[in-house]
Amino acid sequence: MKDASCKAFQQTADEYLIRHRSILDVLSKFQESSARVNRAVAKAVTSCGCLKIQASRQPITPNMTLSEFRQLVSSHLQGSLCESCREVIINEIGANLFYQAALCSLLGLELEEVLEKEMQRINAFGIFNLS
Repeated sequence: MKDASCKAFQQTADEYLIRHRSILDVLSKFQESSARVNRAVAKAVTSCGCLKIQASRQPITPNMTLSEFRQLVSSHLQGSLCESCREVIINEIGANLFYQAALCSLLGLELEEVLEKEMQRINAFGIFNLS
């Protein structure tokens, strides 16, 4: 099995990015792959039923501590992915990562550097990074 590092993955994506080498193609394929991830999750809910979404307003109060917030906030998800839906979603996220790596390559960016900088930003802002 090939090395699964960010650098190796980006190099592999760049090597196999032949047909859709234009930045416009990569941008549109990246957006399309994001939509396919969303659609696969939606189908896990609506077609398969292995996941359920039970959404309501999050119980946030002004004096709530971060610890209390973490305990009370919900993902709104119930259930877990069945093997079939899990496989589809893994494939769709993989395609999304491929186009993300390709985008980095075309722009002269290192995916690993992007990840490291984002990790530093998250760690620097801590809880103020909440979005």
